[in-house]
Order: sequence, then C-alpha cells, then structure tokens
Amino acid sequence: MSERIEKIMENYSQIVMECKCIENQINSFKGITEDDAIEFMYFSQPDSERIQTNAISNKTATIAITYKEKREQINREWMEHLCKRYSVLSEQLLFFQSAVLSLSGILPDFIKDMVIASVTWDSLAEKYHISRTMVAKNRKKAIKELEILYSLYDKELEEYILS
Repeated sequence: MSERIEKIMENYSQIVMECKCIENQINSFKGITEDDAIEFMYFSQPDSERIQTNAISNKTATIAITYKEKREQINREWMEHLCKRYSVLSEQLLFFQSAVLSLSGILPDFIKDMVIASVTWDSLAEKYHISRTMVAKNRKKAIKELEILYSLYDKELEEYILS
C-alpha cells in the first residue's frame, strides 16, 4: 500500500501534467483525418491468414466503401481511451488531495508543501522550524495515515462493486 502512496507522492506533478495534457486533447479533439484513415487501411496487414479467392484485389474497393466507418470507429475508440485515462487520473488526484486534507495536525499543510508545491526538504525544515530528520518522520507519519485512508477507500469501493 505504501508503495502506491509513495509513487503518487513522487509522481504527483507528472500526474497533474498528464491529466492537463489529456484534458487539452479531449477539448481540442479532431481525430484522424480522412487521408490518414485511407492510408492506415491501405497499408495495414490483415490479422488473419489471407486467402485470395479471385485474381483481382478488392482492397481499394473495400477501403473506398468502409474508410468513413473505420475512421469514425478509430476516432470514437481513441476518444473513449482519452476519457477513461482522464477519469482514472483525475479520480486518483482528487482522492489524494482530499486524503491529504484529512491528515492530522500540521500534516495537511506539510504534505501540500512537500508534494503539491514541491518544496525541498531543506525549505520544509526551515519553514516548519524542524530538522531534516523530523521532515522524514512527518513524511512517514503522513504515509501511515494515508495508508489508512486508502485502505478505507479500497474497502468502500470493493463493497460498492460487490453490492
């Protein structure tokens, strides 16, 4: 459990950046062009063994008939992928941020400074008038409290899914 929390803490800024990037992709989504769809279909290889039943290839005719449907399908699937990825990332960020706000004592502000604002350990020690050792202890204490909150979240999600 702590590995998951530490991974989020270490990669927080990258997760935020990826989430914003995906949000921008969704907002400005245009999909693949007709030319790209035709090129993709023309140069793609069939997944299964190909058995030629006649002497004349009908690949061009097939592309002409189905490229629009294939393009719409590719665009729809790509948009679904972006939306799912955005949903997962934003849910991960939202829960982490709310869990941090639920920590005890000075830990909410401390972890916001450490993780969200990316303040260095030396700056944290100076700001909170503590030693670097105490910075490590506060971080460890926060991770333990976050483990409890994530455990409750996982249990709640499991109960919801099974109900």
